[in-house]
Amino acid sequence: MIPVAHYLSSKRLTVVTAVLVSTISFSALAWQPSGKVECIAPSDPGGGWDFTCRNVANVLKDLSLIPGTMQTTNMAGAGGGVAFAHTISKRSKDDKVIVAASTATTTRLAQKQFPGMKAEMVEWLGSVGADYGIIAVLKDSPYKTLPDLLEASKKDPRAVKYAGASARGGWDHLKVLIAAKAGGVENLPHIPYLSYNNGGEALTQIVGGQVDAFTGDVSEATGFLESGDIRVLAVLAPERLPGKFSDIPTAKEQGIDAVAPNWRGFYMPAGASEEAKAFWGDAIDKVYASEQWKQVMKTSGLIPFENDEGSFDEFIRAQVTDIEELSREIGLLK
Repeated sequence: MIPVAHYLSSKRLTVVTAVLVSTISFSALAWQPSGKVECIAPSDPGGGWDFTCRNVANVLKDLSLIPGTMQTTNMAGAGGGVAFAHTISKRSKDDKVIVAASTATTTRLAQKQFPGMKAEMVEWLGSVGADYGIIAVLKDSPYKTLPDLLEASKKDPRAVKYAGASARGGWDHLKVLIAAKAGGVENLPHIPYLSYNNGGEALTQIVGGQVDAFTGDVSEATGFLESGDIRVLAVLAPERLPGKFSDIPTAKEQGIDAVAPNWRGFYMPAGASEEAKAFWGDAIDKVYASEQWKQVMKTSGLIPFENDEGSFDEFIRAQVTDIEELSREIGLLK
């Protein structure tokens, strides 16, 4: 079994039902955005980063935290690397841009997939919740449970073909390997995995019959679940999700000890003004604590998420280190 426990250590990461809201008052801040404000989603429309930008933008507007509307700019490529490089090189001092990020971002950084770039080259603002990973199949798939699916891979690692939004070795791919290793599958590098620009595109491959299974997050699959096109075999969470997702079994209750949360949050240019960094950090806190965002979380399958040790920046650096160790253990890094 992959020791995911150290990676999900309660000393670094706690899923809770409440969040401490910053005590900084907006009226006391010296800087507030004016004119165009922008959120970069490092994916095509339909993915988790796009979901994060667009929904947070709506709540920022509803709470009157920004003037007018926030523009979402889709910037797919290199598993988030294009947006990361753009932020560093082209927007290094921009006070009015934030960028959607997730565990997929820290995974790519941990695996040195953004050449010459490191986590400390941007300002990490905070998280707004977490998706838990899922493994899903077509509604009429012969695989009825996660053990069924993994048993096929145990007999032949190439038997089940997966699709996800991250690049090979990225977080969506790691979810498959975490579950497969926990299920006793050997020759993990031989498991077929196809990468797409976003979760929506990967899911269409399932519906079209090009692949056998989807690996991604609950929020990406909500529309396909509601339409009945897919069936989720397992959520990679410590316990069942609340609300309309409560009928999805966990991997753990099926005897597969695999847990894989994907936090969702933001970073911004490291060279932005301190006033802008304070503003956006406080704005993200206020969005997260709002009733509007709680409703978004309820309908999308996000759950509360808060790192309980130090700043978000410290959490990010610790997670990069942990994922690097995890990647080495399963052979993705030397």
